[in-house]
Amino acid sequence: MRGARRTRAKILIVDDDASTRELVKLHLANNGYDVVLAEDAVVAGYVVLREQPDLILLDVHMPFMTGYEFAAALKADEVTRDIPLIFLTTDAGVAEHAGRLGAKAYLNKPVTADRLVGTVGLFAAH
Repeated sequence: MRGARRTRAKILIVDDDASTRELVKLHLANNGYDVVLAEDAVVAGYVVLREQPDLILLDVHMPFMTGYEFAAALKADEVTRDIPLIFLTTDAGVAEHAGRLGAKAYLNKPVTADRLVGTVGLFAAH
């Protein structure tokens, strides 16, 4: 509903692995977040514009466009640049890229539910 105030933060999970998307969704939904999903950066671009998420959890290794490329595109656009990003990845070089791309944090896979929910909670209000 347009103009309605949202009381729960909306989190976009972008990951090409369906199991990871569903598991992360389960943990976040069980902790009071609204969750939307995208299987790659192309779909995520549409979802970002349509859903206006409060935070994006972003994998790095995906088809079509890496998470780093997607993050750079988001940060270059005035409409999306202020959406907090958290990388969720197995990429060993994530620390260097996360800082350069303005990500709020990064989490290495596999991540515990407590660490996931705690980190998201730092940057997305309920």
